[in-house]
Amino acid sequence: MVSALIFDVDGTLAETEEAHRRAFNETFASRGIDWDWSQEDYRELLKATGGKERMARHRDEVGFGPSDGEIADLHKLKTARYVEIIASGEVPLRPGVAELIEAARMAGLPLAIATTTNRPNVDALIRATMNAEPGSIFEAIAAGDEVKAKKPAPDVFALALSRLDLPAEACIAFEDSEMGLKSAQGAGLRVVLTPSAYTDGGDFSSADWIIPDLSHPLPSEIRQGLGQSAAIS
Repeated sequence: MVSALIFDVDGTLAETEEAHRRAFNETFASRGIDWDWSQEDYRELLKATGGKERMARHRDEVGFGPSDGEIADLHKLKTARYVEIIASGEVPLRPGVAELIEAARMAGLPLAIATTTNRPNVDALIRATMNAEPGSIFEAIAAGDEVKAKKPAPDVFALALSRLDLPAEACIAFEDSEMGLKSAQGAGLRVVLTPSAYTDGGDFSSADWIIPDLSHPLPSEIRQGLGQSAAIS
């Protein structure tokens, strides 16, 4: 029996990566930095987990750009811009996400988040898409700015499990990327993989389940955990 569901955020709850890319590019332009990340650029940069890490990787690849200290400041500005974009309501939840979360809450099945992104980004998305405070929906939230090592390290999923006070075998994780898949599996979790616009085409062969999105039939373990709400499919 499944005791809790643990969700990644970017690409899993919502297709947020275009909003991230826009926030990065607008921040660069506002500070006079001659960087403009295309969708192809950003798809490659997503292999580095974390916004500051992506900026540092790009700087090292092109041979010019801000220092590490300046990158930290840029990231704060980028986060503020991203929160503004998300708060405007431009980015909806992916298909099936709202229905699964509501069914889980009705069934008393705890929910958690394990994400590389920072807490302000998480809060902004939940408030904008679910019209509620994150803590009223998710029993545990583990964000990238709270752990030593980001995905594909298992730290953030391990933190979520610790806050849920549950063993990995009692929970199921939801991810959209290879990095996230490795992270969740490293923490001992079974994984439902829903490829996103920026991760489609990845190697997800080790995932326990692969479905296009959460509007498709869910694994029987999850439907059983939903009890009387198991008709969701």
